[in-house]
Amino acid sequence: MPATINQIAEAAGVSTATVDRVLNNRPGVNPATVERVRSVMASLGAGAPTRGRPRATPNYRFGFVLPAARRGFFDMIDRMVAQAAGDFRHQHITEITHRLPNSDGADFAGELAKMTDLDGIALLAPDVPQVKLAINELVRSGVHVVTLFSDVPGSQRETFVGADNRAAGRTAGLLLGRGLPSAQESRCVMLSPPTRFAAEIDRRIGFAQVLEERFPHAMLFELPDMPEAEEQAYAFAKEFLDPQKVGGRIHALYNVGPGSHGVSRALQEYGYDSSLGFAVHDLLEMHRTLLVANVVTYVLQQDVHYGIMTAARVLRLLCEEVRGALAVSNPRIEIITAENLA
Repeated sequence: MPATINQIAEAAGVSTATVDRVLNNRPGVNPATVERVRSVMASLGAGAPTRGRPRATPNYRFGFVLPAARRGFFDMIDRMVAQAAGDFRHQHITEITHRLPNSDGADFAGELAKMTDLDGIALLAPDVPQVKLAINELVRSGVHVVTLFSDVPGSQRETFVGADNRAAGRTAGLLLGRGLPSAQESRCVMLSPPTRFAAEIDRRIGFAQVLEERFPHAMLFELPDMPEAEEQAYAFAKEFLDPQKVGGRIHALYNVGPGSHGVSRALQEYGYDSSLGFAVHDLLEMHRTLLVANVVTYVLQQDVHYGIMTAARVLRLLCEEVRGALAVSNPRIEIITAENLA
């Protein structure tokens, strides 16, 4: 009985997608890997491939790889991937979610590089050199990689699935800027974690660009070291949003990442009310509550379920070598207020 693709892949230490590429003489596999696969095939007595896609199983194995940090947005993605399991089964996809440590980029990259047994990976990762190298090695070994919600530019990932984060930051800047006093100098604060995620970096850039271009009377105070945990975010905001530190009361606040509940507590203690423009990202339950309470003014949201399903669809089309697999329609930014909250 001829060896199966799974047996060849396991013996060679590569993915089934890599074996498939070697069997069909397709590009994208480095010569050393090709030689290793062919050597294993010879030792197992594997014959010539049959016509069509020579898979031993109808299912593709796709990994959704997320940071292990217990941030609201990452947890929401994790839950939505689990909830989509039925849809994936109908598409012959077996999904596996991995939460990798992200306190150190090298640790994250080291765990990521081990995932050569998958056919494809939808990846939300910090944009650091070690992760880029791990992505490149995975792609060279035949694993398809797409980035999800936060890109890793400069890597060999095959496409990015998610909203335009630079545009999201510009949108926040436009919304808050229009609420600033027009005839006097105003104070606008941008809070963000000490981030290594490209999505949050792009939001910061877009926000600052719009204030500079369209609202010249706005003074921007950037506070890029806010902790992610709510209690620590509260202490940080309580210290740095003190009117004495920013030269008076602020007129607008943009929170790029997590920590909005802690920030809202500090704002209330300083006497701010719903007249303060306050923009955040992602329609988490906490943000719903803050919207209803008129503490948060705008939530900028993208269709997370659509992004997850699009990433899986693209990975499957790549595995099947469908022309146009990378023609992705990315989710748009939605502006949620207390008046259109569903």
